[in-house]
Amino acid sequence: MKNEKLSRKEAIALLGGAGLAVGSTWSAGCSGGTSVTAVPTPTPSPSPTPASGSCTLIPSETDGPYPLYSVLSNASMVRSDVTDGKTGVPLTIELTLVKVNGSCGAISGAYIYIWHCDKDGTYSGYSSTQNGNHLGETYCRGIQQTDSSGKVTFQTIYPGWYAGRITHVHFQVYLTSLSGTVTATSQLAFPQAITQAVCASTLYAAKGQNTSVTGFSADNVFRDGTTYQMSSVTGSASAGYTAKLTIGVNA
Repeated sequence: MKNEKLSRKEAIALLGGAGLAVGSTWSAGCSGGTSVTAVPTPTPSPSPTPASGSCTLIPSETDGPYPLYSVLSNASMVRSDVTDGKTGVPLTIELTLVKVNGSCGAISGAYIYIWHCDKDGTYSGYSSTQNGNHLGETYCRGIQQTDSSGKVTFQTIYPGWYAGRITHVHFQVYLTSLSGTVTATSQLAFPQAITQAVCASTLYAAKGQNTSVTGFSADNVFRDGTTYQMSSVTGSASAGYTAKLTIGVNA
């Protein structure tokens, strides 16, 4: 698995993926460093809709420095609410798992593990100079099993940012067992205007705007494009958001 400082694997190139410019007049994930007094309601960037009989393979990405695989054997981590008391703008994540081969049908009974940082940019389960000490904590992590429609739903908070990365959510797919082989490891992206609005909100004011990454093209992971990882987001910073993504895998 590649280092987070490297570009994504060649999978996206083989698919002919190109970077998707979303809300290009806005700076990326909490970036810019200037205060925002008014943010227009953005036009959500839709997740790619699989064509009849075919789907697109989700690009492979690094699992990053904070995957905390020990939680996979913890039955209590199979849960839909992963906030663990963390405050932030409410976020519902809906992921739909489909086959890229055959009929493009939904995949039921698979496991999807998600993890992301809190509004202040820290990950649970790790201690470091950059991350702080969060050993023994499991916030913003959880596992769900796909239903008959191939869907899982998580209740969480909108992620913040940390130096060198634009706002994102990690996820992994396990088709049959959490102790089995990982089928896919990737990351979910958010429209820039949405993240801009979140980072301008009161709850995120202490962290402020991300000045370390100027846009998706400057991000170590998404610089080769977000076409198949850009979530479709609806909602508002005051009421909360729902982010949706279709994940295509070989099955």
